[in-house]
Amino acid sequence: MNKTILNEKRNALLVLWISVCVLSLNSFAQPIGGTQKIKSPLTREYVYPTRVVWQKGEVAHAGQLSQKGIGQASLNNSNIVILKSKGKDTASILLDFGKELHGALEIITGMWPAPNGSRTIRIRLGESVSEVMAELGEHGSTNDHAIRDFKLMLPWLGKAQTGESGFRFVRIDLLDKDAVLQLKEVRAVSTYRDIPYLGSFKSSDERLNKIWQTGAYTVHLNMQDYLWDGIKRDRLVWVGDLHPEVSTVNTVFGYNEVVPKSLDLARNTTPLPGWMSGISTYSMWWIILHYDWYMHHGDLTYLKEQKDYLQGLLKQIVGKVQNGKEKMDGHRFWTGHPVKILLLSMQAYRQ
Repeated sequence: MNKTILNEKRNALLVLWISVCVLSLNSFAQPIGGTQKIKSPLTREYVYPTRVVWQKGEVAHAGQLSQKGIGQASLNNSNIVILKSKGKDTASILLDFGKELHGALEIITGMWPAPNGSRTIRIRLGESVSEVMAELGEHGSTNDHAIRDFKLMLPWLGKAQTGESGFRFVRIDLLDKDAVLQLKEVRAVSTYRDIPYLGSFKSSDERLNKIWQTGAYTVHLNMQDYLWDGIKRDRLVWVGDLHPEVSTVNTVFGYNEVVPKSLDLARNTTPLPGWMSGISTYSMWWIILHYDWYMHHGDLTYLKEQKDYLQGLLKQIVGKVQNGKEKMDGHRFWTGHPVKILLLSMQAYRQ
């Protein structure tokens, strides 16, 4: 009798264990997290420094940071860069990532001597050496829109990542007094749209070729979740800035969903009778952008989606013309070209 009961208990436990395994497998088969998700259109790429530009204080093996790492803290604590501070004498290092990029900074640490507490560092991200060597407020250095000068706590034998900005150079200062910091890796987490360059430019003037390449690359970096005016600041969709950017996208990259997505953002966040970004001429540029986009890609379905807003906006603009003279309100930037074109379009609207 006791043996029968024992077998029944064993069978019950076996059934329970199998049920748990099945439930676990089902949970792994399901998408992670909730249902409100968007797959990012951006690629993440790890970029290592190309060189050490400058160092100060007691810094050992700094050149190791330019070597490709494994992205993981390791118990063998090999290939470590050591920064030591003594009293008020801090240790600092300045790294060059070789090219302007958009993204974050990731730091992987080693096993500094006990106690195994955190270390506090100051990080300065910048597009030039002079920027990362400056204090906030000097030479135009700011934390406007993207925090690029800040303190960060680093774990012992771990990993930390910063917020995003646009940068090429990074300065790191050990702020703790009489402390040792071990760095295993310092790498940039570059985020961008992995798209081909369909258009090109080549002339006999190499400097002009580089200017064209820089312009195309700048717009490429600005093609993040939306088409921004800049990767450091303002990181916003300014419709006036979109016009030269969209011209570049059309010429260099061809169709890309970041353009209609940004045009729709400007429309959806500006219910009439508002002006986009509070600027009347920016609403005019929005109309011109749709004209240019359609002429390049011929997407009539997308253009028809703008019909109600376009008609309402044109009616609003026509109402600002009195006795043949425009009386636009709101701020006015990048005027001239859109005003002339839209005065002609108003004539067509009236007809």
